Amino acid sequence: MESAEQVQQPARSRRITAAMVAARAGVSTATVSLVANGKTAGRVSEDNISRVRDAIAELGYVVDGIGSSLAKGVSSIVILVAPDISNPFFAKVIAGVRESLGSQYQLLLSVTEAGEFPEADDVRRLMSLRPAGLLVDAPNAGFLEDLASPSPLVLLDAPGLAGYAPSVNLDVASGARELAAHLAKAGHREVAYVDSVTGTETFALRREAFLDEAATRGISVGAGRIISTTIDVGASAAAFADAWPGWQREGVTAVVCGTDTHAYGVLQEARVAGVRIPEELAVAGFDDLPYSATSNPGLTSVHLPATPLGLKAGEQLRRLMEGKPLEQDEVTLESSLVVRGSTAAAER
Repeated sequence: MESAEQVQQPARSRRITAAMVAARAGVSTATVSLVANGKTAGRVSEDNISRVRDAIAELGYVVDGIGSSLAKGVSSIVILVAPDISNPFFAKVIAGVRESLGSQYQLLLSVTEAGEFPEADDVRRLMSLRPAGLLVDAPNAGFLEDLASPSPLVLLDAPGLAGYAPSVNLDVASGARELAAHLAKAGHREVAYVDSVTGTETFALRREAFLDEAATRGISVGAGRIISTTIDVGASAAAFADAWPGWQREGVTAVVCGTDTHAYGVLQEARVAGVRIPEELAVAGFDDLPYSATSNPGLTSVHLPATPLGLKAGEQLRRLMEGKPLEQDEVTLESSLVVRGSTAAAER
């Protein structure tokens, strides 16, 4: 008779192995492997295929894809390293990567806290999984030098870093210059800039391109008018609330943000402070997220093709993982300025 302890102890489900399936079907484990991995053509009879499939269904056998691929020296895992997926922009990038990789590969994300970039040591620990390939979004040179990945590697949104690995970039500089020209034409002369604290090359490029073009067009952006915060609506709103009284005294009539997410925070706090958009303050961002077209007013933004970025990067990496040559080691996707109601001529 079973004791109370034995009755209360839940039964442990045992792991179903290929050997168990082979025994049930009356075939070899090699035959089970061929059937489970869809490699039966010319190798396994229809009768044995049917028996193996019946046994798999009865026992609930699941192929250990990672384990079997590790046995061959490489897994089906692709690691995507990103500095901050709290930015909605990355969701679209990830969707593009996922689509281009297809079901053959499993996507694993390596991220850290908002505003912090992953350390090379953290990513190297994941290399024990023997990934088939690695994607790194918005990296900096120091990270790439420390990483020294043995796996196929493709960089995303990594201006100036093509010497480290094949890359798919965004022409953020062109969009930044177009935005500066737009604000100058509207009569803005005193402008502020809200940047990301991430410190990656893409944010440095969009900021410097905007500042250079602004200077040539007679727009002043003093050092005290450049602030940095995490890519977060609340953090951006708080940073703008602290800075706005001083900016207002200096006659600032426009604020440019490194991302649309930053801009949403500025718009939110401007409403709280009773600042009229765009009559008193013009606001613009980068990314052109879906909400930017429907916000009130609509947000002027530099359109950056997030999904195509992920698609092309995934496509490039897949070619490398499959041993195929790349037509181009460095690909650049165009940006464009989308003008909406959040920017207008400066009040005189």
